[in-house]
Amino acid sequence: MADGRTALVTGGAGFIGSHMVDRLLELDYKVVVMDNLSTGKIKNLNSGAVFHHTDLTQPAMAEIIQREQPDLVFHMAAQTSVTQSTKDPIGDANANVLGTLRVLEASRRVGVEKIIYSCTGGALYGDPETIPCPDDAAIAPVSPYGMSKWVAEQYLAFYFRQYRLNFTSLRYGNVFGPRQDPNGEAGVVAVFSLAMLEGKQPQIFGDGTQERDFVSVFDVVDANIAAIGRGDGMAMNIATGEVTSVNRIFQMLRSITGYKWGPLHAPQRTGEVYRIALDWSRAARELNWSPKINLEAGLQMTVDYFRESMNLSGNLSGNSGGGVPSAG
Repeated sequence: MADGRTALVTGGAGFIGSHMVDRLLELDYKVVVMDNLSTGKIKNLNSGAVFHHTDLTQPAMAEIIQREQPDLVFHMAAQTSVTQSTKDPIGDANANVLGTLRVLEASRRVGVEKIIYSCTGGALYGDPETIPCPDDAAIAPVSPYGMSKWVAEQYLAFYFRQYRLNFTSLRYGNVFGPRQDPNGEAGVVAVFSLAMLEGKQPQIFGDGTQERDFVSVFDVVDANIAAIGRGDGMAMNIATGEVTSVNRIFQMLRSITGYKWGPLHAPQRTGEVYRIALDWSRAARELNWSPKINLEAGLQMTVDYFRESMNLSGNLSGNSGGGVPSAG
């Protein structure tokens, strides 16, 4: 299926990236990974991939792209913390804007066929008037993170117009699933799952009525694969179109894990969207894609992963603090 082609996955040791690497190897691509391991983990890396420990903001990354000559680039590496972006907007822009620009310039020079970009839907549209939010809704980020991801998307569009460097930008909802990092600022599903399994009390920032569009990492990988040959020069939402409150996620995970207690509540965090779901009709039309994994099944898979990880390592020491994840 891959016809001897090479795929580069930036951030390929991370949560979404490592699942992408697995799927590409299954499809017989030669897979190259670049990751600085700031949030990615060696244990996530498939041994079938070629790994380069490097940062996208460093000149060495262009040399690696020159040497590996990828046909496709799945650009998944990013600074993804809304909270961190508000504390350090310059660092956020350095990673997400300049890092992307370096990838684009190096890719143009070696004749990459297409870049498939992992963008955000949840942080791009702000608090939209229409739910689910369509792909052509007004862009109104409420955090530097959302702004930096959007600016990077504009550079993709420019390189497409100017140099015919093909791209598809996938604007994710709140991605969740196995391998999501439960430490630090992470997806609420991973944070809650591990805390409950460890008998710790999860923390909800705000009153828990905030609503998000939760989409399985496996559906996201499917969308990336579909975008290899479709959706050229377009941006589109990858989500379920359904809103689910953080309180509802808590109750569903409570049922799956058998956890008996309630949550702790902490003040709402700045820069985060209150309510969002994303209309994925453009992805249905252009990619022939639809979300397949329902929320309950996806939550069960996530809990099973953490339970197995705990059994393998004796006990994972996790940070029980959690809350609403970066939206997207």
